[in-house]
Amino acid sequence: MRRILLLIFLVLFLAAIGAAWILLGPGTGFEGRKGTLYISSAAPTREAVLDSIGKRQIVRSPRAFQWLASRLGYWGRIHPGKYEFSEGTSLLTIVRTLRNGTQTPVKLTIKKLRTPGDLAEIVGNKFEMDSAQFMAFFRNPDSMAAFKVTPDKAMTLIFPDTYTYNWTAGPRQVLRKLADVAAGFWTNERLDKAKKLGLSKEDAYTLASIVEEETNAQEEKGNIASVYLNRMHKGMRLQADPTVKYAVGDFSITRVLQVHTAVASPFNTYQVTGLPPGPICTPQRKTIDAVLDSPKTDYLFFVANPEKPGTHTFTATYGEHLANAKAYHQALDERAQKNKSSER
Repeated sequence: MRRILLLIFLVLFLAAIGAAWILLGPGTGFEGRKGTLYISSAAPTREAVLDSIGKRQIVRSPRAFQWLASRLGYWGRIHPGKYEFSEGTSLLTIVRTLRNGTQTPVKLTIKKLRTPGDLAEIVGNKFEMDSAQFMAFFRNPDSMAAFKVTPDKAMTLIFPDTYTYNWTAGPRQVLRKLADVAAGFWTNERLDKAKKLGLSKEDAYTLASIVEEETNAQEEKGNIASVYLNRMHKGMRLQADPTVKYAVGDFSITRVLQVHTAVASPFNTYQVTGLPPGPICTPQRKTIDAVLDSPKTDYLFFVANPEKPGTHTFTATYGEHLANAKAYHQALDERAQKNKSSER
């Protein structure tokens, strides 16, 4: 009798150890990578979860997963989302993570973007929603009214940075965080500086976007901004080449020609007076500050300096500008001729 009891005890003990190993030991079915499970908001069902878990080999034992999920009440608490698991994660941790809806954060990194389409593309690649859903919201006047901007100026809410969300975030949630960061940038001091320049914060952002496209040289951004501010105050057209590239939709243009400047577009500042209706890129914060802190000058023109690539020559008169422009284009022609000669 004692032997029988001992045998029963050993069997139960080993069974307990086995169960503990299944629950607490490595429970993943993948190797050498992280396993990512997506649960769609459109179909947060038991069948969809089990199908995805099976296809992605998230767990080693689907049967044990089903049993534990039932015991922990997961099937009545399915949360859509993105869930990422490291190799060796226990089955208990996997089920608890899913039951609690502890999503793996999604990082949206925004660098330099030019168009709303560019923004929609990266959003569509990161979230459950697609780019079309985001763009429809972004272009809807009623939707954007909640953020106190029109669709034309909606890109002024976008600041280059890295933002953290859940994969299930919708257009409103994504934009709310972006708008909050933008609001944090516009301190009373910055708003006062913009007002003294005769600019709204949206105008300052838009002007900074042109400056951003004109140069990478931070030390020149203030002078470039002063040129455009002076032209605006005199009622002159900005005639900013980057706005032409935006209007044409070709950012690879290296030399803006008359055929480009003749394009009819509200973004073509050779054809319209004042700023374009919205920004032509997402400028850096320091570029916006360069606009707000731009020096008072009498400059009305600038042209690339052929002797110092990446810099510009600034002038107050058209005559001086013509001479500098002639020298610049002559240098371009000479460079092109040298390139042709070297290819022979």
